[in-house]
Amino acid sequence: MAREPRTYTRFYFRVKQWKKRLRRWKRPLWSLAAILLFLTILTIGIQLSDNIRNLVEGKDNTPSLETFAMLQGDEFTQLDRSTQLVLNQLMNKDEKREVVHRKQYICGKSDKALGKQNSRDIIQTVLNHPDWLTSMDSDGRVILEEQVDDMSEICKEQAHIGLDKDGNLTLYDGPPQKQKAIRTFFQLDVESMESALPPKVLKQLYQGIRITDMDEYHSVLSTFSDYAVEETEKVMKPTPVD
Repeated sequence: MAREPRTYTRFYFRVKQWKKRLRRWKRPLWSLAAILLFLTILTIGIQLSDNIRNLVEGKDNTPSLETFAMLQGDEFTQLDRSTQLVLNQLMNKDEKREVVHRKQYICGKSDKALGKQNSRDIIQTVLNHPDWLTSMDSDGRVILEEQVDDMSEICKEQAHIGLDKDGNLTLYDGPPQKQKAIRTFFQLDVESMESALPPKVLKQLYQGIRITDMDEYHSVLSTFSDYAVEETEKVMKPTPVD
């Protein structure tokens, strides 16, 4: 019976020792956890700071996830096939490319070099202008083509509308005699036209009617459309002129 109190005393003594040790361990454990938490927060803060600085300074040349997400919806599928193919190339290979903004006029065109741009910026420009046509030439340049319902300045200086040898109303770069056709509109019923129009107007047509702006352009088309052969009255696609 005397051994039981001793055994109990020893057990109680050991429990007290364990409690003291746990109290001593808790302090370093809490300190270690606090240090780890501080280091984690510090690391995240540094990464966020770097990302923000890169965005502000324009150093992040990788196309953003937001841009790619925008391309997954209807906005991408509504683009023409050529533009879709170019965007796929840009997304698959992120590198700087020469970009050209081309204005394709009813008569003539003009090119403006925009310099080298990264894929993200090119994609964003395409999305901002879904009505532009996008292509890539043999040199890897990205061509952003804007259709302009006007005549280029060069074209305004030398454009003529006249008849070709088949009786088609045609837009020429210079007098019809030079045969530098830009665009064919429709075939004319020459016999009906000659019987209805004054000789002076016919002479102007055969020599080439000078066109200096869009008002004259539409006026001439409207005048002679009354004598168009019905099957070919639909206007044909323009041929680009430098």
